[in-house]
Amino acid sequence: MTFRPCLVVPVYNPGPALTRTLEGLLACGVDMFVHDDASDEATGQELARFATAHPALHLSRWEVNQGKGAAVCEAFRRAHAAGFTHALQVDSDGQHDAGAVAPFLALGAMNPTAVIAGVPAYAGPVPPARRYGRWFTHAWVWLETLGFDIGDSLCGFRLYPLAPMVRLMTRVPLPARMDFDTAAIVRLHWEGLPVINAPVRVVYPEDGVSHFDLLRDNLRLTRMHTRLVCGMLLRLPLLLWCKVAR
Repeated sequence: MTFRPCLVVPVYNPGPALTRTLEGLLACGVDMFVHDDASDEATGQELARFATAHPALHLSRWEVNQGKGAAVCEAFRRAHAAGFTHALQVDSDGQHDAGAVAPFLALGAMNPTAVIAGVPAYAGPVPPARRYGRWFTHAWVWLETLGFDIGDSLCGFRLYPLAPMVRLMTRVPLPARMDFDTAAIVRLHWEGLPVINAPVRVVYPEDGVSHFDLLRDNLRLTRMHTRLVCGMLLRLPLLLWCKVAR
């Protein structure tokens, strides 16, 4: 299988972290598809400046905010249409270590049919709500997939094979906001794609901006898990057969 990777970065007002995030990713020497999900004027101007200075940065924008998941899917479509085979999703808020890009791409080249899923290796303190919320989601995902193949379903640092991802996006309406990452990897696991877990250093920068709404987004996650559990029950005979076959 041909391996032609790119980076995908959804952007919505990430604050001062944006500049150093883009600089770190551009230094990796890989084409990057950045989708601006209706950020403010200052962020839009900064993105335009980077796009003008760096031909490898492919910029697109919406005038109305549609959510992180929708922005990622739009960038996936553009990257796939441009002939790229794999896309490494990276958040724009400075949490992810750009030094992990090369190891993830190397893993993807050796395992082109697999999803390479980031598992956070935290550097520094983690907000308690984030830490406990992750374990809550992990437990649901292990139930939905009948196993422990997915080490972390919430991490936004993940390498996707684009062809199966685009097929899934065409067939299934994936969540448009913060619940996208979990739904995407669970459904790809149901499709039979292998998942390889790999560590990525994660920090919560002091000047970082989070758009996670504790109440609203946790309600979205609860609704998503309800749907996934129902989907697992409908697929239960097939999922059990696949586990036995493996």
